[in-house]
Amino acid sequence: MENSLKILIIEDDKYISGFLVISLKKENYEVIVAGTADEGMFLFSSHHPDIVLLDLGLPDRDGVDVIADIRGFSTSPILVISARGQEKEKIEALDAGAD
Repeated sequence: MENSLKILIIEDDKYISGFLVISLKKENYEVIVAGTADEGMFLFSSHHPDIVLLDLGLPDRDGVDVIADIRGFSTSPILVISARGQEKEKIEALDAGAD
Protein backbone atom coordinates (compact mmCIF):
# COMPACT_ATOMS: atom_id res chain seq x y z
CA MET A 1 0.00 0.00 0.00
CA GLU A 2 2.76 2.43 -0.77
CA ASN A 3 1.72 6.05 -1.29
CA SER A 4 -1.88 5.37 -0.29
CA LEU A 5 -3.85 7.96 1.61
CA LYS A 6 -4.31 7.37 5.31
CA ILE A 7 -7.90 7.85 6.45
CA LEU A 8 -9.03 8.15 10.06
CA ILE A 9 -12.64 7.17 10.71
CA ILE A 10 -14.11 8.48 13.97
CA GLU A 11 -17.43 6.65 14.24
CA ASP A 12 -19.03 4.84 17.19
CA ASP A 13 -21.37 2.64 15.14
CA LYS A 14 -19.40 -0.54 14.41
CA TYR A 15 -21.60 -1.45 11.41
CA ILE A 16 -21.00 1.90 9.74
CA SER A 17 -17.28 1.94 10.48
CA GLY A 18 -16.97 -1.68 9.34
CA PHE A 19 -18.67 -0.90 6.04
CA LEU A 20 -16.41 2.13 5.53
CA VAL A 21 -13.27 0.13 6.35
CA ILE A 22 -14.14 -2.63 3.87
CA SER A 23 -15.03 -0.13 1.14
CA LEU A 24 -11.94 2.03 1.63
CA LYS A 25 -9.46 -0.83 1.97
CA LYS A 26 -10.87 -2.31 -1.24
CA GLU A 27 -9.71 0.94 -2.90
CA ASN A 28 -6.25 0.57 -1.28
CA TYR A 29 -6.61 3.27 1.37
CA GLU A 30 -4.92 2.83 4.72
CA VAL A 31 -7.67 3.02 7.34
CA ILE A 32 -7.55 3.70 11.08
CA VAL A 33 -10.72 3.54 13.20
CA ALA A 34 -11.67 5.23 16.46
CA GLY A 35 -14.93 4.68 18.31
CA THR A 36 -14.76 7.80 20.50
CA ALA A 37 -13.68 11.41 20.17
CA ASP A 38 -10.83 10.96 22.65
CA GLU A 39 -9.51 7.89 20.82
CA GLY A 40 -9.87 9.75 17.52
CA MET A 41 -7.85 12.72 18.78
CA PHE A 42 -5.13 10.37 20.04
CA LEU A 43 -4.99 8.49 16.72
CA PHE A 44 -5.03 11.76 14.77
CA SER A 45 -2.04 13.05 16.73
CA SER A 46 -0.09 9.81 16.49
CA HIS A 47 -0.86 8.78 12.88
CA HIS A 48 -1.30 12.14 11.08
CA PRO A 49 -3.98 10.98 8.64
CA ASP A 50 -4.54 12.63 5.28
CA ILE A 51 -8.34 12.73 5.72
CA VAL A 52 -10.76 12.37 8.63
CA LEU A 53 -14.26 10.91 8.27
CA LEU A 54 -16.11 12.11 11.36
CA ASP A 55 -19.45 11.27 12.94
CA LEU A 56 -20.98 14.19 14.85
CA GLY A 57 -22.83 12.02 17.37
CA LEU A 58 -20.05 10.45 19.40
CA PRO A 59 -20.56 8.96 22.88
CA ASP A 60 -17.99 11.10 24.71
CA ARG A 61 -18.02 14.46 22.89
CA ASP A 62 -19.82 16.28 20.12
CA GLY A 63 -18.18 15.95 16.71
CA VAL A 64 -18.26 19.74 16.20
CA ASP A 65 -15.90 20.08 19.18
CA VAL A 66 -13.58 17.52 17.59
CA ILE A 67 -13.52 19.56 14.38
CA ALA A 68 -12.58 22.70 16.32
CA ASP A 69 -9.84 20.82 18.19
CA ILE A 70 -8.31 19.41 15.00
CA ARG A 71 -8.48 22.81 13.31
CA GLY A 72 -6.40 24.19 16.18
CA PHE A 73 -3.33 22.46 14.74
CA SER A 74 -4.13 20.87 11.35
CA THR A 75 -5.62 21.65 7.96
CA SER A 76 -6.27 17.99 7.04
CA PRO A 77 -9.67 17.61 5.35
CA ILE A 78 -12.50 16.64 7.71
CA LEU A 79 -15.58 15.11 6.08
CA VAL A 80 -18.66 14.74 8.24
CA ILE A 81 -20.56 11.45 8.05
CA SER A 82 -23.61 11.75 10.23
CA ALA A 83 -27.29 10.91 10.38
CA ARG A 84 -27.95 14.40 11.68
CA GLY A 85 -29.88 16.28 9.06
CA GLN A 86 -30.57 19.59 10.78
CA GLU A 87 -29.43 22.61 8.77
CA LYS A 88 -28.17 24.26 11.98
CA GLU A 89 -25.85 21.32 12.73
CA LYS A 90 -24.46 21.36 9.19
CA ILE A 91 -23.69 25.07 9.51
CA GLU A 92 -22.05 24.55 12.92
CA ALA A 93 -19.82 21.80 11.50
CA LEU A 94 -18.79 23.94 8.53
CA ASP A 95 -18.21 26.97 10.77
CA ALA A 96 -15.97 24.84 13.01
CA GLY A 97 -13.86 23.92 9.98
CA ALA A 98 -15.35 20.81 8.38
CA ASP A 99 -14.83 20.42 4.65
